[in-house]
Amino acid sequence: MPTIDVPNGHLHYLDKGSGQPALVLVHAFPLSAAMWRPQLAALATRHRVIAPDLRGFGKSDAPTERDAYSVEAWADDVAALVAALQVEPVVLGGLSLGGYVAFAFVRRHRTALAGLVLADTRPGSDKPEVLARREKQQHELQCAGEPAELADLLLGALVGATSTRRQAVLALARELMAGARPEGLIGALEAMKKRPSSTPDLASIEVPTLVAVGEQDQPSPPEVAREMADAIPGARLTIIADAGHLSNLENPAAFNQALETFLDGI
Repeated sequence: MPTIDVPNGHLHYLDKGSGQPALVLVHAFPLSAAMWRPQLAALATRHRVIAPDLRGFGKSDAPTERDAYSVEAWADDVAALVAALQVEPVVLGGLSLGGYVAFAFVRRHRTALAGLVLADTRPGSDKPEVLARREKQQHELQCAGEPAELADLLLGALVGATSTRRQAVLALARELMAGARPEGLIGALEAMKKRPSSTPDLASIEVPTLVAVGEQDQPSPPEVAREMADAIPGARLTIIADAGHLSNLENPAAFNQALETFLDGI
């Protein structure tokens, strides 16, 4: 089980294939690196694909203190992994929460970037109603400590309402979410609550950028993705058909093709 040491513990990661630039994929909340298995299987024949479990998730350590979690800390963990594996500059991809981490990486480690993939994410900070919902989820996890209950609350919005792989993706996502640890979920919710807006940073992104979004995405709909792509110089927008917020799992063939085309351009 490959791991590296980072502040507050060990960081586990998946690593497959070879080739430059390496593709580093950062997972969504509240999943893990395992959500990227369709991409590791398909893309590793031509590229090195690396997927870390963010601290608090998967097989990485989960600190109990809320202040151990932030998009900046996660970005620094990913940068430490990239440096340890000696693969920079990399193409960094993030989906949803992973996109928030990618924005922080741009601010803190942009020289380590060869390209950027922003999937089913948004640059803005949380609105008051979202902040209130995250507070409620933290309270419920603190009291009951049942990640499976949080999974059931989130899944309806994460998977496209009519995606053809809906039942299979729901089962996989529920399995990954149910295995999460309450302390990691609470910390991640805290990190998302206090993350800054990345909207002012979009115009300064200088590396090739792919913005991808599921056509049925509810939390980060296509209109948000289109505005984000328009604000990033030279960015390419791809809308993934038959997919919601977890577009890499709902339509992996289309998602992988979009990644392949983008990587070939780099």
